[in-house]
Amino acid sequence: MKQRLRFSSLVRTGVALCMAAHLGAALAQTAAAPLQTLRILGGLAGVNQYSRNEEPFWTQELRRLTDGKYAAEIVPFDRAGVPGPELLRLMQFGVVPFGTALLSNVSTQNPDLAASDLAGLNPDLATLKKNLSAFRPYLEKTLRERHGVELLAIYTYPAQVIFCKTALAGLGDLAGRRVRVSSATQADFVTALNAHPVLLSFAQVAPNLASGNTECAITGSMSGNTLGLHALTSHMYAMPITWGLALFGANLSAWRSLPSDLRATLSKELPKLEAAIWTESERETAEGFACNRGLASCTTGRKGAMTEVATSAADEKRRQELLVSTVLPRWLQRCKLRCAEVWNQTLGASSGITLPPSP
Repeated sequence: MKQRLRFSSLVRTGVALCMAAHLGAALAQTAAAPLQTLRILGGLAGVNQYSRNEEPFWTQELRRLTDGKYAAEIVPFDRAGVPGPELLRLMQFGVVPFGTALLSNVSTQNPDLAASDLAGLNPDLATLKKNLSAFRPYLEKTLRERHGVELLAIYTYPAQVIFCKTALAGLGDLAGRRVRVSSATQADFVTALNAHPVLLSFAQVAPNLASGNTECAITGSMSGNTLGLHALTSHMYAMPITWGLALFGANLSAWRSLPSDLRATLSKELPKLEAAIWTESERETAEGFACNRGLASCTTGRKGAMTEVATSAADEKRRQELLVSTVLPRWLQRCKLRCAEVWNQTLGASSGITLPPSP
C-alpha cells in the first residue's frame, strides 16, 4: 500500500514537473516573440549596401538591440514590384510605412529633392558630404511638411562613373555614343557632351550593354562589377558623375505611432547605419576600380582587366563648366518655383555657385 501511494505521489510529481516544464517553455516562447515586426522596403537588390548593411541591420541587429522585443522584415524595392518614382508618394499615403527611395527616382516628380547630387556637382566624397550637410535641413523639412515623411537616414552608393565597351580618353570621346543614365541630371550632363542618354534601371544595364543597345553606362564602380561590367566593357573613366543618394524614411503617422522605446532605438542606431554605409561606399569606390582592373587588392569583387582612365585637368574644368552652363539651368527649368532661392539658401555657399533669383 505504501509502495502504491509512493508511486502515485511520484506520478503526480512527474506530471506536475512536466506541466511546469511545458508552461515554462510556452512562457519562454511568448517572451521571445517580438512585440512588433516592421515591414521595410530596402534599397537596390544585388548590391553590397543592401546585402551587407541594410538587410543585416533589420533582420538581425534590430532584434539584438531590443533584446528580442522588436524585429523587422526587409525586401529590396526593385524586387517588391514597387515603381521607384512612386515610392515617396506611397510612403506619404502610408501604403509603404518604411521605405528606401533613390533620389534619382523621386526627383522625376520632385526635382528640388535631388539638388545635392546634381551631375558634375560632387567630384569627390568630401564635396558630397559638404553639400549634403548644407542641403539636409531643407530636405528634412520638405519631406516632413510636403510629403508627410520623416527622414531617418541618407545613404550613398559608390561613385557613379562611366563604363564603355571601347576605348575613351576623356569626356569628349562620349560624343555620338549611347550612354545609360539613371536620372534626368545625368542625361543633361551626357547630352551636353553630344552623347545620347538612354534612361535604364539598374537591372537593365548589363542586358543593354550585351545587346549593343548602349555602348557606355554610368553606374557605381563596384555596382558595375557586381553586374558583370568588368566582362562587358573595356574602359572605365574615373570621374564621378554623381554618387547616387537614397533616403530612408517613414510615413509620419507610422513613425509617431511606434512604441517610444523602439523609436528611441531607431533614432540612435540609424545614424550609425548611415555612417557605416558611407564608409563602405568610400571603400567600395576604390575597391570597384581595383576589381575591374584585376588588381591584387581586389578582395570582394570579381577581377577584370579593364583600363582605368584618370580624370584630366581639362575634363575637371569642363565638368565645372557643364555644371554651370547646362546641368543647373536645366534643373531649374524642371524645378521651377523658388528653386533658385532654395539653391542659394542651401547649396550656394557650400558649392560657391550663386544663381540669379527666379523671375
